[in-house]
Amino acid sequence: MARPNPNEVTHVGVIGTGVIGGGWALHFLRMGMNVVAYDPGPNAKEKLLAMVDHVWPTIEKLGLREGASRDNLRFVDSLEDMVSCVQVIQENTPERLDAKRDLFAELDRITPSDVVIISSTSGLPMTDMASDLKNQPNRFVVGHPFNPPYLMPFCEVCGGERTSQDVVDWTAEFYEAIEKQVAKMEKELPGFIGNRLQEAIWREALHMVKNKECTVEDIDKAIIHGPGLRWAIMGHCLTYHLGGGQGGMAYLLDHFEHSLEEPWTRLKAPEVTQELKDDMVQGCLNQANGASINELIQERDDCLIRIMQTLDEYRQEKGIKR
Repeated sequence: MARPNPNEVTHVGVIGTGVIGGGWALHFLRMGMNVVAYDPGPNAKEKLLAMVDHVWPTIEKLGLREGASRDNLRFVDSLEDMVSCVQVIQENTPERLDAKRDLFAELDRITPSDVVIISSTSGLPMTDMASDLKNQPNRFVVGHPFNPPYLMPFCEVCGGERTSQDVVDWTAEFYEAIEKQVAKMEKELPGFIGNRLQEAIWREALHMVKNKECTVEDIDKAIIHGPGLRWAIMGHCLTYHLGGGQGGMAYLLDHFEHSLEEPWTRLKAPEVTQELKDDMVQGCLNQANGASINELIQERDDCLIRIMQTLDEYRQEKGIKR
């Protein structure tokens, strides 16, 4: 079976159908594809179908491609059944290196040679995950989404030492064909791009809560009503470029370089004590104010849809191609 063009994929395999894998399944269904899912976990099929029931109204709000249907989802009982009928595989198993190595070795053995195998890993390098592969390690590549994959449009593509460039390119084009904004990384980096940036903020937040410098609510309020709104429009670097006025980033770097030496952040993570855990958990529960996880998911999804639709309308109106 020859590898299809990236924009002609019709059958996708999804391994692991939890939060990320189920989100990918929903996105692929929305794109009009046939999805073959496999997960050996207890009640995995029932949990996936419940997720589809809950999220499908959101999928419909986003808009369906021709042929899109929840009926295009099929759950199989073995890897062999899945790999025999798909053109690309999206792997979403837990972040355990040994388990991924074992799974990839099995996929390397049984999967047809032209099938690209993509991992949704949040931070494990493909070089480490594919270290034991003996057949075709060149077709294993990272495609890290952001949660939820059916809604968040960004995806990072990163190959390992033995991943071929044509597979990296194919994967990036495949994601672009299904409406993802793609960062195709030139070098392998643990945690990739987005998670390294998120982790820096997360560690500083833990420090501030641990030292009783502010509340969990204050931290999230600062992001929601402060830089978060700007980040949704033009990211962090371009926002700082504007911070330099007419001189842009050059002016900002020349005149604020000294601030990089100020104690404005503590990137080394603090000890996660039980007290810190309790403070973080209670702070989030306070913000939730009794809302369930599903209710919060619905609130997040509805808000993100409106923000993204508004941004798209504005950029189309102004002819902005960013």
